[in-house]
Amino acid sequence: LHGAALSLPIAVLVVVSAVVIGSLLGAISGFVGGLTGAAIMRLVDVTLSFPPMLLAMAVAASLGPGLGNAAIAMVLVWWPVYARLMRAQVLEVKEREHVEAAIAAGARPRRVLFTHILPLCWTPVLISATMDLGQVVLLAASLSFIGLGATPPTPEWGSMISDGAVHFYQWWIAFGPGVAILTIVLGFNFIGDGLRDILDPRSD
Repeated sequence: LHGAALSLPIAVLVVVSAVVIGSLLGAISGFVGGLTGAAIMRLVDVTLSFPPMLLAMAVAASLGPGLGNAAIAMVLVWWPVYARLMRAQVLEVKEREHVEAAIAAGARPRRVLFTHILPLCWTPVLISATMDLGQVVLLAASLSFIGLGATPPTPEWGSMISDGAVHFYQWWIAFGPGVAILTIVLGFNFIGDGLRDILDPRSD
């Protein structure tokens, strides 16, 4: 229970940071287009070409062990997902008639993007972010397990499981954090599914 006070805020911080960075860059890419949009998406493609765990390990190892460095590594891994998702939404919404009417009325590009486009693009991002919270908890625990995240005596679930792996005959050391991670991941997945059913009925 004490580990939840550390693992959950880190997951929320990572997902919120990734959503802000990725959504902003994805919106710019989809709305502006041209060389700017192409450059952003090529950066996204390069980042997504690496397995998330491998890339997070490489970044965390280069920065050094610690929960803060692990959080930075996870943000660098996760933001491209939201950039691609937001770009797809912006490309679809900006072709709607109300956006064309706003442009014809002389609205500035910034106002068109932030007032007429982005408010209609957040539903898939919100659903994805909710479901990703559990995956970030799992990735943070994985980094701590191999010594690239939280270090003892920090009460982080992955670090606790690592201690349990060393003292395998004392199974209860790893059992509690393992059940906590399983519960959190399942819980966030169920919340994400519920939000999808509520916010996007067409998904059925």
